[in-house]
Amino acid sequence: MYLPDYDGGSIANLMASLARACGSWASPCPPLAELPPARLAAVSNLVLIVVDGLGYDLLAERPGPLRPYLRGHLTSVFPSTTAAAIPTFMTGLPPSRHGLTGWHMWLREVGALLAILPLSARPGAPLAEPLPPRAELPQRLFRHDTLYQTMDRTSYVVSPHFIADSPFNRYHSRGAVKQPYHGLDGLFAALGQLTAKAGRKFVYGYWPDYDSAAHEHGCRSPQALAAMDAFATAFCAWLEQIRGSDTLVLITADHGFIDCPPERQIALADHPLLAECLALPLCGERRAAWCYLKPGKAPVFEAYVRQHLAHAARAVPREQLLAEGWFGPGPCHPELAARIGDYALLMADDWVIHDTLPGEAPYTLIGHHGGLSPAEMRVPLLVARP
Repeated sequence: MYLPDYDGGSIANLMASLARACGSWASPCPPLAELPPARLAAVSNLVLIVVDGLGYDLLAERPGPLRPYLRGHLTSVFPSTTAAAIPTFMTGLPPSRHGLTGWHMWLREVGALLAILPLSARPGAPLAEPLPPRAELPQRLFRHDTLYQTMDRTSYVVSPHFIADSPFNRYHSRGAVKQPYHGLDGLFAALGQLTAKAGRKFVYGYWPDYDSAAHEHGCRSPQALAAMDAFATAFCAWLEQIRGSDTLVLITADHGFIDCPPERQIALADHPLLAECLALPLCGERRAAWCYLKPGKAPVFEAYVRQHLAHAARAVPREQLLAEGWFGPGPCHPELAARIGDYALLMADDWVIHDTLPGEAPYTLIGHHGGLSPAEMRVPLLVARP
């Protein structure tokens, strides 16, 4: 297992450096030693670009135009997934504090199992009560400030147009100016316009296309590599355009990737005795699944995993995850324990586990993340000073 390094080597620590450089002490984690806040504070334009899914291992093994800017690697958070990491980028808080723990989350505040980024109910999952309108959910579910609300310089959030005005993004962009864009050219056009503005500023940009291709086709597929190469080419051209500006650009990612072949994808329906132990559908991620058990089923659950799935998974009780600080330093979000089930099923090697609910369209992914392999946990740190 490759656990997060919240003591000084994770994306949470990167955000601590950036926050303190911008006059904010919102992050509870220490800053990165290699990026001291005083060095960052001296720059007029601080730009952070998050390339969704771009793992360090993939970048390090391929020569290309990004390699000269590669300074090393950081760890993601746990679980290594967009739903837990993007809130860390936008708040400076580790998952222990912001309380967002995976794509699918059981949220007892509204009695529903939601996909947390689109804030949509999972088809076929139980609803304890009618779900409030999506626009009202952030105020019910989130209780954290954003970094931009606490910074002493103007902040901008540059997001794809199709998520820029979502309820999740609106909540996590509070205090910043939202800048939607269309396509890769639009991303760098927006970044160029913002860095040309007068004044000291922090700019956060997010690009999702590599992640989308890696999920569908595999993280080293021609489609995924083409997306990465397109980003690299556009990035280097943009650096030339802003050369001589007082700008520091940082690139990292929310998580890395591994490919999981069909024969390594475990369907819960093939293990009815295991499914019988569960009070709710699987939550979290296919590489790190939160399991909510029926009363008295813990011994049966543990024994089944040990006897039938030991080659592919280990069952870790919630109490161990919390006691060992896998989600980051405390004090923990008051709902954290309720959002990670009774056990985590942590998948080994390139195994995943999934369920399909009645009325839910089955889908198969090749590229996955969320687990604790080095390929999923290690993300790059690139630094450019054009």
